[in-house]
Amino acid sequence: MGLEEVTVAAMVSQLKSTLELQDVITDTGHFAALLKLGDKALAMSTDGVGSKILVAELMDKYDTVGIDCVAMVVNDILCVGAQPLAMVDYLAVEKPDPEIASQLGKGLAQGAIDAKIAMIGGETASLPGIVHNFDLAGAGIGVVDINGIISGEDIQDGDVVVGVGSSGIHSNGLSLARKVFLEEAQLKVTDPLPGYPNFSVGEVLLEPTRIYVKPVMDLLCEVEVHGLAHITGSGFNNLKRLKKGLSYNLNNLPEPMPIFKSIYSLGVNLEEMYRVFNMGVGFVIITTPDNVEKTLKIVEKYYPAQEIGNVVANGKGCVKLKTMEGSWIEL
Repeated sequence: MGLEEVTVAAMVSQLKSTLELQDVITDTGHFAALLKLGDKALAMSTDGVGSKILVAELMDKYDTVGIDCVAMVVNDILCVGAQPLAMVDYLAVEKPDPEIASQLGKGLAQGAIDAKIAMIGGETASLPGIVHNFDLAGAGIGVVDINGIISGEDIQDGDVVVGVGSSGIHSNGLSLARKVFLEEAQLKVTDPLPGYPNFSVGEVLLEPTRIYVKPVMDLLCEVEVHGLAHITGSGFNNLKRLKKGLSYNLNNLPEPMPIFKSIYSLGVNLEEMYRVFNMGVGFVIITTPDNVEKTLKIVEKYYPAQEIGNVVANGKGCVKLKTMEGSWIEL
């Protein structure tokens, strides 16, 4: 395990005993936690915007990162089959700034509208000496019928993997992207980005994370779904967070967007690209072969989607994928 995984494990090991105090359904490590409440379960998730905030600072543009904050939370809640209901936000600032706060609030409100949730409260803290400029995070809740929970345990050999298109880099891999564009290529955030003649580096990096609530909620009413995964940090390794012992053969990924091709052209290793970035797939749906056509018909009312591979029950627990260069790598 890497240092990040070891750090998380160190904290989780101290918290496991608390799970016995309530009727907790999901194991640690899933996209969202589930707490049983009668014949329903409460889903919870928390996340932040991360280093995308640094791009917003360089651009002096803060009206979209609130959308990212909402997206990162509600998209994880979806992964257990739950309907997101509400969020609270946490804004930590170096010093109060009403204009920045107003722009952040605008993004949070837009994200909430897109996700059909209520922003029911939050906290703002002034932390000079601890926070530089600001940090933004949120926590959300959702609800699902007990018999409607999607844990991934129903995934089986031969199931089909459907990928739903991303809007770009979303909110993960920004540290690597900034290093490549701003440090190694010595571009400015206001410089045009190759492949995007009408947009600057900063504008492309700030493109908000897609919110997948509407297509997924529509889908769950109509189709038998075995697994759902939000493709965020760690790229397609996120599929391993579902049922253990399964492998994924991804042989039909979409053509990566220009932003990913630009990062690759500037020297990032191909395997690292697929370990870090979503590569154009922001969300994954796993269903039976006879449900693929119906799944695509529903999801494509909102976003591009396509069949990208299948499930293999070989016990290896790996992700094998065909890259944009035509080579195969195993994660």
